[in-house]
Amino acid sequence: MGKHSAHVVWDWNGTLLDDIHTVIEATNASFAEIGLGPITLERYRELYCVPVPRFYERLMGRMPTDEEWAAMDAVFHKHYWRLAEACLLTAGAAELLAARQAAGRTQSLLSLAPHEHLIPIVRRHGIEERFVRVDGRVGASHAGKAEHMVRHLAAMAHVPPERIVVVGDAADDAVAAAHVGAKAVLYTGGSHSKASLRATGVPVVDSLAEAVEVAEELVG
Repeated sequence: MGKHSAHVVWDWNGTLLDDIHTVIEATNASFAEIGLGPITLERYRELYCVPVPRFYERLMGRMPTDEEWAAMDAVFHKHYWRLAEACLLTAGAAELLAARQAAGRTQSLLSLAPHEHLIPIVRRHGIEERFVRVDGRVGASHAGKAEHMVRHLAAMAHVPPERIVVVGDAADDAVAAAHVGAKAVLYTGGSHSKASLRATGVPVVDSLAEAVEVAEELVG
């Protein structure tokens, strides 16, 4: 492996897993239970943000209470994990991961999906062996990815920070990368509009293959 090749920290939902339409379906099913009207994909991408309670603030006009947030989060995940079994990997993702591994390039996976749910679904898709490490969220779901990124990278101390590129679909992925001194590339196939991704100031791409190309350029 060349010393200048990127170590890619992949995001899961909306990046490697093509689940945005499932997210919208689960969101609208949960909204129906809590008295909110349905949302379109376009509107979701305009409003969605992390920490997720701020997304509900944009919808409701106020920040949900802790009790409301706990109920909203539980209802969403009830619907999401029922539907997620049918989700496929993003087109070309499996081949891209395999090719990077075969070329001796390292990659890991960090997601805000609960760790106990993430590991089984990654295994079902047959890609666990492509990563040197796979971490899902442990603990509360109201915060962003930054502190999870700190722990993820601390467990891979052999990877130089200047080689790390985070590839995700959310502005929060760029925030988490900056928090640890890493670079980021954002993919338009997930939770955010292209305009909101571009507002982060990091490279924005329309395919995972392009994301990898840009990642290598950033550390080259």
